[in-house]
Amino acid sequence: MTSPLLSDTGVGPSQVPASSLAALLARWLPRQRWFTGQGRDISGVSVVAATALTADCYHLLVRVDQRGSSGGDHYQVLLGVAAQMPPRMSPSLIGEVEARAGERLMIYDAVHDHRAAIVLLERLRRGGTAGHLRFESLPRTAVPCGLTPRVLDVEQSNTSIVYGDELILKLFRHIQPGINPDLEVTGALARHGFTQVPAPIGWFQTEAPFWSTLGMVQPFLTDSTDGWALALESGRRRQGFTDEAHELGRTTGELHVALARAFPTDVGPVDQPARMADAMSHRLLRAAARVPALRPYVPDLQEIYAAVVTAGGERPLQRTHGDLHLGQVLHAHGRWHIVDFEGEPAKPVPERRSLRSPIADVAGMLRSFDYAAQSGPEFHPQWGEGCRNAFCAGYGESGGFDPRAVPAALRAHEADRAVYEVVYESVYRPDLMAVPMQAVARLCATRGTHPSASSVIAAPSAPPAVSGSSDRPAQET
Repeated sequence: MTSPLLSDTGVGPSQVPASSLAALLARWLPRQRWFTGQGRDISGVSVVAATALTADCYHLLVRVDQRGSSGGDHYQVLLGVAAQMPPRMSPSLIGEVEARAGERLMIYDAVHDHRAAIVLLERLRRGGTAGHLRFESLPRTAVPCGLTPRVLDVEQSNTSIVYGDELILKLFRHIQPGINPDLEVTGALARHGFTQVPAPIGWFQTEAPFWSTLGMVQPFLTDSTDGWALALESGRRRQGFTDEAHELGRTTGELHVALARAFPTDVGPVDQPARMADAMSHRLLRAAARVPALRPYVPDLQEIYAAVVTAGGERPLQRTHGDLHLGQVLHAHGRWHIVDFEGEPAKPVPERRSLRSPIADVAGMLRSFDYAAQSGPEFHPQWGEGCRNAFCAGYGESGGFDPRAVPAALRAHEADRAVYEVVYESVYRPDLMAVPMQAVARLCATRGTHPSASSVIAAPSAPPAVSGSSDRPAQET
């Protein structure tokens, strides 16, 4: 069904002039948590595809051009249009525009409109196409109907809708060409029998303006708690978390083994460690150009990276989680489950799908333990160190190696992760930038000692947000 929403876009009869809607979106988009262009001026907004989901709710793909950026970014948006604002949608109001006929129309965020959410699930259940959208589900998998939707009220880079505590639909907001790694990886793991990742049962995609995954449906893990919440609760109760950390390490090791079976691996060329150190150094220099506070640490960080070349210990390259931390794991029904395989959404999809060292995932989780260990006065200094060691020990039982046995590689990946955190916090949460900066300082000051004691850092109020998907997980009770 072609949208009658816009004029001057070639998508059908008009209600709202495209220029008015573009101006409205240019003001609204930068305020959204999932908008990746924070801090850069918008030079243009255009709707590149539009399809009506209901008579007054529309699915749009929007291109945003920003000064200082080559090429535009694309976002998935659901908009509602009403002459009178439905009372239930008042909190989702985006703004008011004048239609061609002269009347005033209210524009609102239709993600929170139950009718639009129900239509999306029904389309997934039935399959087929609607305008620029194509809906798919796995063979012999019945997507149930009649489930009541609710949007998860969490801050993250995507939008998740839960249906009756049975299913969860994740809408990928920042759209890039190709299959989304979350759909690709979870589907491959399901085919290889790995059960500690919720398997996808349906998805939808677009071919305009390019082929891309727009959303996916998975079973919703009821009675689950994410790792960050569990870690904080252990601190509040002044309890240890080492048993949970040990089991999480085992699960992470099992995940990496499963990923190595599901996807190709690569031992890399003889100079792979040097290439990795060079890549880390290039990322550091780009980061230091954006965040001057990093510049005094550049020589010491480069020394940490260079140590990998002589010390060795790097592992074969493989597919990884790409953004692993306590907010990406759920504990349900007595065991850990791992979610959100998008990787770092700000990076291009080809880079997120590339092979990496599994140590990068390990480093991400160790950094997360450090954040949790300093999140409040309830935690004692040994809490984080105990969790880090327990996690590494558990990983060594199932992942094929103990990360503590390759200290130079582990330290380099922790430093690389901390540098990325500094850049992220400087853009999205500048009041927390001191957290990863203290980690960088500690890593540099103790670069000759064992990495498990290297990066206890200052107290944050939230987990380490090193990418858009790193706040709270998509599945939350």
